Amino acid sequence: MLKITYYGHSVFLLDDGKYRVIIDPFLEGNPAAPVKPDKIDVQYIVVTHGHGDHLGDAIPIAKRCNATIIAVNELANYASEKGAKAHNMHIGGAVRLPFGTVKMTIAHHGSVTPDGVYAGNPAGALISMDGKTVYHTGDTGLFYDMKLIGDTSPVDVLLCPIGDNFTMGIEDAVKAVEFVRPKLVVPMHYNTWPVIAADPNEFVKRVKVAGFRGQVLNPGESVEL
Repeated sequence: MLKITYYGHSVFLLDDGKYRVIIDPFLEGNPAAPVKPDKIDVQYIVVTHGHGDHLGDAIPIAKRCNATIIAVNELANYASEKGAKAHNMHIGGAVRLPFGTVKMTIAHHGSVTPDGVYAGNPAGALISMDGKTVYHTGDTGLFYDMKLIGDTSPVDVLLCPIGDNFTMGIEDAVKAVEFVRPKLVVPMHYNTWPVIAADPNEFVKRVKVAGFRGQVLNPGESVEL
């Protein structure tokens, strides 16, 4: 069984009972996060890009837990230079790890660390774990190759931004669901600050009209597959 827990913004913890993987662990300074970084115990950390609300606490968590950060090459090098273990990847590449596989996808966004270091291409991640595939899009606008991703890698859960301004808004996110055709979609990257205010229930309603299943997770809530 795979348990997916939402910690606000774009932070998700995947737990198969043996391995724990956290994605974009922005916890300190995240007004929606119900936990602090020192309460997180993981073996792997997936970081989609270098912005502070996604890189977040990845490096201190990795150093404390002896966990491995998985990121595109430039961002992985940055983490290594800061003393964390990292596995370097790039767009389109996949790696098999003890818990399953990670494949990096394109994302239309930017990527620079909080201290101004270029962090390579932004990315999404297809994470296969316990026989399930989770697609965390990262921060992105809508792009047609999402259909190709859904065609080649059937997705059980899509983690999709809806907050607009920096990423897709609700209308484009519904189209992304139609492209990917997941079994379940969970909205993310909304309501952390007023500039990305969005109604997740409206998104789920529109997803249902399109013929798909959505679920809103409040920070701290989980879904089990």
